[in-house]
Amino acid sequence: MNEQTSSAQTSRAPAIDLARGIALIGMAVFHFTFDLEFFHLIAPGTITSLPWIVFARTVAGSFVFLAGVSLVMAARGGMRWPSFWRSTAVVAVAALGVTVATWFAIRPAFVFFGILHMIVVGRLLGLAFLRVPPVLTAVIGVAVWALPYLVQSPMFNARWMAWIGFAEVQPFSMDLEPVFPWFGPFLLGMAMAGLAQAWLRGGVLVNPVLRGLAWAGRHSLAIYLIHQPVLLGSLWLFFG
Repeated sequence: MNEQTSSAQTSRAPAIDLARGIALIGMAVFHFTFDLEFFHLIAPGTITSLPWIVFARTVAGSFVFLAGVSLVMAARGGMRWPSFWRSTAVVAVAALGVTVATWFAIRPAFVFFGILHMIVVGRLLGLAFLRVPPVLTAVIGVAVWALPYLVQSPMFNARWMAWIGFAEVQPFSMDLEPVFPWFGPFLLGMAMAGLAQAWLRGGVLVNPVLRGLAWAGRHSLAIYLIHQPVLLGSLWLFFG
């Protein structure tokens, strides 16, 4: 997901904001289903079934992909470094907050390297690819995505190494998005933005529903941080 304080140019790209708003709906649907299972309102094992796993991976991948798109769009015409470091720091602080909160709330499954952590690392690593031809970036992205499915080692099983992504058995976590393979979608997002910047910049959203989704996309970090407490609190109020 994109940082709330992204550059003005990036936040004004309607296609990116709209896509991120749609991804937020997918995120909320998955987490609400998780909450329903947590309160025993749906069948146990629902969210660990193959369709829901695929759905969750697709939603997470879309946020990482869009973060790659946003990095390229923010660098258009020259990177505004104060804005870049400020927005990256905001996401990093949010990631740290998620880690601390889940450590106290669900310690065995706390989030030590989730989607926000991955986006921070992706933004930093992605700087090295801003001048790489988009087609080559796409090829490298596919390779990064595929590599951990071909190479695993038990030395990466521990939490302090699992964030890299080559674990044979990943440690239990409510949200684990290792650099390999998840930097792959980030690079693919960068490649797509490099090939389609003119299209991404264009367009005006007239439909109020689409404008609402774009507004949510521009505030995706805040929505990400508050949506689960709201959903869980509401279910606890009615069924707890």
